[in-house]
Amino acid sequence: MGNILRACFKGDDHGDDHYPYYRPTSRPPSYQPQYHYYGDADLPAAASLRPHQQPHGGVASLAQDLLNFESTSMVPAALGQNVTSSKKAQAKWYQNILEAYKNMRPPPKTPAEAALLIATALSRIQRHDLEAVLAFYNLPIPSLPAASASSDHPTSSLPEGVQFVLSTLPVHNKCIGDGDGFTAYVNTAEPRESGNVPLEVHEMVIKRTQARADRDYPTANALQRSLDEAGYKIIKISGEEILARKYRIRMRGIDAPELKMPNGKESKDALVKLIGGKSVTIYVYGQDQFGRYVGDIYCDNVFIQEQMLKSGHVWHFKTYDKRPEFAQWEREARAAHRGLWASENPEKPWDWRRDQRNANIQVY
Repeated sequence: MGNILRACFKGDDHGDDHYPYYRPTSRPPSYQPQYHYYGDADLPAAASLRPHQQPHGGVASLAQDLLNFESTSMVPAALGQNVTSSKKAQAKWYQNILEAYKNMRPPPKTPAEAALLIATALSRIQRHDLEAVLAFYNLPIPSLPAASASSDHPTSSLPEGVQFVLSTLPVHNKCIGDGDGFTAYVNTAEPRESGNVPLEVHEMVIKRTQARADRDYPTANALQRSLDEAGYKIIKISGEEILARKYRIRMRGIDAPELKMPNGKESKDALVKLIGGKSVTIYVYGQDQFGRYVGDIYCDNVFIQEQMLKSGHVWHFKTYDKRPEFAQWEREARAAHRGLWASENPEKPWDWRRDQRNANIQVY
């Protein structure tokens, strides 16, 4: 273990006066932490584990657990009683905290400093799990800046009319409905989401985790369906389960052929190529009459509506968007006979939907 963590234990014999933030009543004096093993090396003998010299909690206990994790790849077993994420995910948390700890100069000395380090290192995990980790070490919950938009996009810097910004998890191909709409999921650990998750959703997540641990899969599946109905989904990414909120997205300023129309499938396929399997950034302007969030879409620093218009896979929706560049991009595609403009007179999707409604055929 590096000298940084070892240095944290100098003076441990000074007692509680040296670490006044300890809470001796939080754990029995005889408490010795147990550990779960998640690494590839052989499990060390129990005698090789150094127990805490003081009740669990505070900066010194955090440093001790990080010292143990670096040398043995084990995390405190007692943490699993307070969090809903998998043991594999917990190991990733400690790896992130360890890296942040090593990079901090000087290392944290106060509970507030340690809490901020943990909150920064674990900024993308579920909010209740973060709070559980902090409570495990008797650390305060740091005052993180609230944001009505993504933390990467302060409200003051947003384009006119934008209400907030969403940074999504990778968009699954099956979640792309056509050339101008898709379903996206946003990690509830994001600043805008973390404080808005209903209590009943947290409770369902905890019950689902327990049901899976008990191998009660019918109950776990039923809870998953209830989460879906509430607009949330548990998504596994790189082996870690993430609680995410569902957003139905309508791309602003364009209109794609419906799937049953000529060029409908080609339009959808073009959007799949642009955003399928990738995270996107959505500048949200509002909601439409169907509850979809209407916005401008960016992926890999590419403006998606621009690409769809230039390739001739969508129409400029002039009724709802007067941006001159959209009209220009459509004219360029028309002139080059790209995509749907290879046909002499392609049917307008809004006309097609009107005809369907007049024939009492449901469009959406």
